[in-house]
Amino acid sequence: MTSVASAISSLGTAPKPSDREQLAGVAKQFEAIFVRQMLAAARKTDFGSDMFGGQAMDTFRQMQDEHFADVASETGVLGLATVIEAQLARFLPPESAADAAKE
Repeated sequence: MTSVASAISSLGTAPKPSDREQLAGVAKQFEAIFVRQMLAAARKTDFGSDMFGGQAMDTFRQMQDEHFADVASETGVLGLATVIEAQLARFLPPESAADAAKE
């Protein structure tokens, strides 16, 4: 393989994320799911007649709640993902010196 071809083929391979990075991503995803479920349960409460009801408004509120959950988990506003990551990181194997030097 020529040097140009090898350089091009190496561009397509992304470095594999570490176990800690994968855990952080999964913790954020779990936090988003949890917040979505919490907001959905809160929306089910009924405080009387709904002046602005209908399927379109329900869909809008669901999309709004999903977006809020995604933003909240990405920014770490609630901090649930950080706590989950810290608790589960105890079960990860210790990082080798070579892996720590890459970061």
